[in-house]
Amino acid sequence: MKLHYRVDGDPDGAPVVFANSLGTDMRLWDDVLPLLPKGIRVIRFDKRGHGLSSLTAAPYSMGALVNDTEQLLDHLNVRDCLFVGLSIGGMIAQGLAVKRMDLIRAMVLSNTGAKIGTKDIWDDRIAQVNTGGIKSLADAVMIRWFSEEFRTKPELELWYNMLERTPDVGYAGCSAAISGSDFYATTASLRLPTLGIAGSEDGSTPPDLVREMVDLIPGSQFHLIRGAGHLPCVEKPDEYAKTLIKFMKDTGHI
Repeated sequence: MKLHYRVDGDPDGAPVVFANSLGTDMRLWDDVLPLLPKGIRVIRFDKRGHGLSSLTAAPYSMGALVNDTEQLLDHLNVRDCLFVGLSIGGMIAQGLAVKRMDLIRAMVLSNTGAKIGTKDIWDDRIAQVNTGGIKSLADAVMIRWFSEEFRTKPELELWYNMLERTPDVGYAGCSAAISGSDFYATTASLRLPTLGIAGSEDGSTPPDLVREMVDLIPGSQFHLIRGAGHLPCVEKPDEYAKTLIKFMKDTGHI
């Protein structure tokens, strides 16, 4: 199992780790990174079954995805990072924070939940991918991912392409990991600075789900990005970056 990763910025700067969503790769953050302050060490990676990382047989467990991330951060000698996780990336963040508090000093849980969907929903989605491929559910995914306004833009085709080029096995494998995960009890035990970010038009993880999750952690913050769907870093990169920078300053990370 090999993870594809990239490190940008100041190699000696405060580490900020980005974990992307189901059906996307590390390019998810391309519009946000140029807006972040200089002097930080930015680490991105493609999770198992996505992008240029290894494709292993499905199903995957969330424990395996957390372990992949843990080994990557150990390999890069990362400690006390700010971890930004979106969707399944946010679930990886929750699992990693419980397992290895030395790795994470603060986290941003974006468009995610302590539990996302139900086993029946994920079983149906996995069966659809196994039968008809990712293309069979691409239209429905775009509706969940993006606001109605964004879906009229020509850029939508780029995200169709990214989703459809995700290996069916990788998508199904990570879907199984989400299906089998419930972090309500463990996330409620966490005590670290946490920011929840939600999109008002998110059809996958609605704002109430994100707020319910971050409310499990005492002292957490919540920010709603209006007019954005499941990927606000794509639709509203300026507001997303400003929100991250404020949280970095609030937590003393920069």
